[in-house]
Amino acid sequence: MSDAIAMRRLQAGSSEFDSELKQLLAWESVSDDAVAATVREVLDRVRVEGDKALLEYTARFDRLQVASAAELVVPKERLLQALKDIPEEQRQALQVAADRVRSYHEHQRQDSWQYREADGTVLGQQVTAMDRVGLYVPGGKASYPSSVLMNAIPAKVAGVAEVVMVVPSPDGELSDMVLAAAAIAEVDTVITVGGAQAVAALAYGTETVPKVDKIVGPGNIFVATAKRAVFGVVAIDMIAGPSEILVVCDGKTDPDWIAMDLFSQAEHDEQAQSILIATDKHYLDQVEASINRLLPTLAREPIARQSLSDRGAFILVDDLDQAAEVVNLIAPEHLELSVADAEAILPKIRHAGAIFMGRYTAEALGDYCAGPNHVLPTSGTARFSSPLGVYDFQKRSSIIAFSQEGASEMGKVASVLARGESLEAHARSAEYRIKQ
Repeated sequence: MSDAIAMRRLQAGSSEFDSELKQLLAWESVSDDAVAATVREVLDRVRVEGDKALLEYTARFDRLQVASAAELVVPKERLLQALKDIPEEQRQALQVAADRVRSYHEHQRQDSWQYREADGTVLGQQVTAMDRVGLYVPGGKASYPSSVLMNAIPAKVAGVAEVVMVVPSPDGELSDMVLAAAAIAEVDTVITVGGAQAVAALAYGTETVPKVDKIVGPGNIFVATAKRAVFGVVAIDMIAGPSEILVVCDGKTDPDWIAMDLFSQAEHDEQAQSILIATDKHYLDQVEASINRLLPTLAREPIARQSLSDRGAFILVDDLDQAAEVVNLIAPEHLELSVADAEAILPKIRHAGAIFMGRYTAEALGDYCAGPNHVLPTSGTARFSSPLGVYDFQKRSSIIAFSQEGASEMGKVASVLARGESLEAHARSAEYRIKQ
């Protein structure tokens, strides 16, 4: 039988708490010089050689030999066939999830606006969608249809004309669930390339892969490093760290539920982080007992065990007010408020990617079918970042239309400021419009 886990415990407010919390949360990207060098070579070759380099890297890394890059494009009929072939239960679940994600994101769409000043001057903002967006989806044995829905649907709701999805197919293996999700999400083009080479193709364009305006979606360290490198050539969603969950509990939720909620992140990978905050030491003992009893029942037990051992923790607080203070220090990706009155705590929470309210709202529901996006800020970036949304696929252009009277009055202001900055042409350009 595996050894029991003794969860790391911290006491909020203790003299060591700040340093212990900092150590607990510390995470550095595993990208190193070797990864960066490999990625740079891939990016440079794809940028210069296009499809030729793309085919070579696909053969080398995905063990997929094709005569031309055109063979990497998945026919639309294949997507529809995958949707037809998957079990009815899966098809219905994908459709329900897609409908809920679409409905939620419809509320995020921003419209253009204008207002007119008394002198006839018009000011406003024009909101337009990006023309083309690239979506990276992990492939092969990994099957993440939920990632397809969460990334593609907001883009489509925003009005993006073309969504190009890249997904690796090592040894020619493709997930029907992923292809079915692409069909439901109305992805326009699916191309079976992956890794840094796929990011390069989307960023620079090749003879087969069109250049996009933004790249979204999760990937391994090579994909993340490539996304960071092409930022500026194209926009990207974020550089995501390991998945995180922070649960605040008042000691009244079934300990087994909380243990499984912590597992739901710990099973992602060994770097994932699961933290429980509670006001009762004895309740923490109960959850620890549930963890050790239930952990051996998990298919991904070794991964969850290492995650909890290396990066998991229990934090004891005096009360829920102190719990809220700790939450804001951590700024978690996922926050569960498993308490009697979550609404009372909500106004005190300033930093969290997604907030799951009440005992019945498992974070796992948010991953798949609640409706809000599961692409969330990690590693404390919820202090300044938001979930992926429709707004990430829209651009805003300022609208400025001065009347003759308005141009004359504001020209006087601009003239003073421009001459104060020693920019004569700016000043004279404004002065030409001043009524004499």
